[in-house]
Amino acid sequence: MSLQYALQIEQLEFSWPTGKSAQNQPLINIEHLTLEQGGRLFVQGASGSGKSTLLSLLAGINIPQQGEITLLGQPMSQLSSTKRDHFRARHIGYVFQQFNLLPYLSVVENVQLAGLFAGHKQTDSGLASAKEYLQQLNIPVSLFARPVSQLSVGQQQRVAIARALYNKPEIIIADEPTSALDKQNCAGFMQMLLSLVTEIGSTLIFVSHDPALQAEFEQVLYLGQAGEQQ
Repeated sequence: MSLQYALQIEQLEFSWPTGKSAQNQPLINIEHLTLEQGGRLFVQGASGSGKSTLLSLLAGINIPQQGEITLLGQPMSQLSSTKRDHFRARHIGYVFQQFNLLPYLSVVENVQLAGLFAGHKQTDSGLASAKEYLQQLNIPVSLFARPVSQLSVGQQQRVAIARALYNKPEIIIADEPTSALDKQNCAGFMQMLLSLVTEIGSTLIFVSHDPALQAEFEQVLYLGQAGEQQ
């Protein structure tokens, strides 16, 4: 039986112990949130509102002091740190703001890293899948064997998307991936990302400070200056 929700949040509170939260108020305070499988959630907020902190919680890197985050039916607080790492590698594709590609590896090798982290063996079919995603994202075949450091910023961004999609994860998290793009390139990036996410049936959690992108999403979570859900 398939699960209805990719994400469920209940009574979530999180504060950093270093005093980053003003007036002892939690940086993150979300009473209730659900996101159906295949849904799209847009997370918006100004700098310092807790967007990156929320992503670290959703990815299981940190655990809230109160409340629960449930991904694909699995309460994350019930998993050890090692098991959360394994869960993340198998079920979550992450598009980092700075891409986090390994410059000394080739384009294809960077994409296949996602499979290695998830514990999958490198196979001919896996290699073919990596190349297929790169071609769908308009990366020329002539660049596949080159170090990723030789690619343009836009090309590196598309490699990062291919890596996030490689395992066909149930959840894709994108952390402000359009922040360095102009308006025209931003529109093209969004079209590519949304099309591929829809193709593999993933749930998309997209973080941005740009409200113009909200129109592509059926759900919006706004983190205000106090870090609370609005």
